[in-house]
Amino acid sequence: MDGQAPTPVDQAPKTKGKSTVRYLRQYELVEKVAEYHNDIDEDLLNAAYVFAVAKHGSQTRASGDPYFSHPVAVAGLLADLKLDQSTVIAGLLHDTVEDTGVTLEEIEERFGKDIAELVDGVTKLTRLEYKSEQTKQAENFRKFILATTNDVRVLLVKLADRLHNMRTLHFISKEEKRLRIARETMEIYAPLAYIVGLYKFGSELEDLSFGQINPVERNFIIDRLGELMSANADDIEIVKADLEALLKEEGIEGRVFGRRKQPYSIWRKLQRQSITFGEVADIFAFRLILTNVEDCYRVLGALHMKWHCLPNRFRDFISVPKPNGYRSLHTTVQTSKKRKAELQIRTEVMHETAERGVAAHWAYKNQSYGFDQDSARAAGLDANRALNAFGDLLQNTDDPQQFLQNAKLEMYRNHVFVITPKGRVVMLPDGAMPLDFAYAIHTAIGDTCTGAIINGQKRSLRTPLKNGDVVEIIRSAEPVIKPGWETLTITGRARSAIGRLVRADETAEFERLGAHMMSHALRRIGLDPIELDLDEVASKADFESRRDMAIAIGRGRYSTKDAIKAAFPGYSESEIAPMSRIPLESAAPLFVNGAGLTQGVTIHFASCCSPLPGERIVGVHRPDQGIEVHTVFCPKLADFEDDLENWIDLKWTSAASEEAIGVVRIKVTAANNKGVLATLCSAVAQADGNIIGVKTGDRAPDFIDLVFDIEVADVKHHHNILAAFRSLAVVDKTERILET
Repeated sequence: MDGQAPTPVDQAPKTKGKSTVRYLRQYELVEKVAEYHNDIDEDLLNAAYVFAVAKHGSQTRASGDPYFSHPVAVAGLLADLKLDQSTVIAGLLHDTVEDTGVTLEEIEERFGKDIAELVDGVTKLTRLEYKSEQTKQAENFRKFILATTNDVRVLLVKLADRLHNMRTLHFISKEEKRLRIARETMEIYAPLAYIVGLYKFGSELEDLSFGQINPVERNFIIDRLGELMSANADDIEIVKADLEALLKEEGIEGRVFGRRKQPYSIWRKLQRQSITFGEVADIFAFRLILTNVEDCYRVLGALHMKWHCLPNRFRDFISVPKPNGYRSLHTTVQTSKKRKAELQIRTEVMHETAERGVAAHWAYKNQSYGFDQDSARAAGLDANRALNAFGDLLQNTDDPQQFLQNAKLEMYRNHVFVITPKGRVVMLPDGAMPLDFAYAIHTAIGDTCTGAIINGQKRSLRTPLKNGDVVEIIRSAEPVIKPGWETLTITGRARSAIGRLVRADETAEFERLGAHMMSHALRRIGLDPIELDLDEVASKADFESRRDMAIAIGRGRYSTKDAIKAAFPGYSESEIAPMSRIPLESAAPLFVNGAGLTQGVTIHFASCCSPLPGERIVGVHRPDQGIEVHTVFCPKLADFEDDLENWIDLKWTSAASEEAIGVVRIKVTAANNKGVLATLCSAVAQADGNIIGVKTGDRAPDFIDLVFDIEVADVKHHHNILAAFRSLAVVDKTERILET
């Protein structure tokens, strides 16, 4: 900034197009902000307006309007919410980095770090051109949520941006793009608006999305509403007059206004309750805005004395506010001439929060205009707590697409209110179970949950919770969550936390397995792993730590042989593997012989059955492939039943029992308990076997299949390992796997 006031931009360039929407001029935006923010830096706000216009230049929108009309409209929406100057300026500049040559460094230099961070929060990631649309959406959403959890103003700028884009979405010619944007808005941005209490934004975003996704249904509802309004043109005014008369009779000051519900709100009720249009009880809604809480309850009593209250249609959000700070009394009554109407009774302060949510708490405090956290908390809204669930998802989920899916689970609409033993009310989505409740209180409580006591009785973790349930969580000293327990939850918060714990548990088991395999490999070449610096060994193998190396080996992504070669380049191949594995063709003639074998003939062991020393074996002469050695019970031998003249009787040599190592594949079905992999590996080690690979097969909440590749000396050794597995209480069954 050079200190000079920029030249006003009161007349924008004329652009041909289909839209004739008028946008805020520079002086109008300044005046709008100055109405509630009396110490604004007008020079800075003017400079931001001029900067946005200049940088977007001749760019146009699908409507034909100059592009800068969009950021100006976004800034206007933010000013309508009475947000601070930095947020309004961020609205003006929010597309400059993404759509022009402006850098964040330039914005920080000209407008300050605070504004630059807000702009960065709503700027999409670049360099995603080779990724799918779904992956782009997931990664950008994750970045945006990370910024939002640090500063809620990022979310408010994004919501204003999305609302204006939705208002002009019909100008986009490609239907596929319109539908993609509308679905994203319905699934993500409308629920986010409700989470921070911006009902005005949320309901409009939903209805605009509904018009794109299901225009036929929306038009039908609009037509029916038109017919209803024509037939009952005076209903709103009559009910309003009755309500005003009731307030006067009770001597209560207040104001009343009525409205017709949004088409999407009515359509959702039709779908959720499976009713017809004529059965909708609250097409008309009325708000009674009163002076204090006592008057709210007095009016509620008077209303129920005068008119019939519809069963199950009363909710008290004053005594139990929603997490976004929304407070109001809701009831549906049958008024005069059997008119049905939904009534919302609240104070002026509650109404302000209901309309503007978190934005209602921007005010002067200590001579500075900004977000008043204390005021928000007093009104029942903790902006940080409202977004805490997303912060937990960020910590528990590394995969952007999984994060997006779990985040969508958090954006629920129907709720149940559950109570802790100490009286704290916890709001959960309808259908939530005890594990959802446990994780809503604290991650550590969810991790150690083993059961639940609901209304004084011990109940299954699969029990759906109901309004008013008092829930006590039974805990263990250590985490007990197992794979498959995500089926006991419906919230994204709980599922992501369970996924984190399961991944950590699996990683720890693979680390133990890899460390065991590495120690065994080192001892085979005459080195004592206790005397070695394994971190140095890992470093030479290009790992940051011995733990990373052990995990990679345990997962089968890296071999002990490669680790030894990297760390000890002086060792020869034969020293690293002093005993020959049977599949090696060069060693095969040393281990088998029999009538019909000729010197120099190629012999190799079939991978389908991996014959072990001591097993009965047979050779099959394969054209151009030499002799293939199978066990006599190999299923593949059925393929050669018509060529018995090519079968050769074979037997093992004495060298096989002394020098050969066979590899056997064993499948184990075991209890899906914590530490089961370590238990199985220990059994193999005690039976003097060497695990060279392991992978996970089918998994259920109670059982898991694990497939081991194990080096054994002979068939007797193999049977010993099977016996070691079967002796374990956690093992259900175990068998050798042969290819069929």
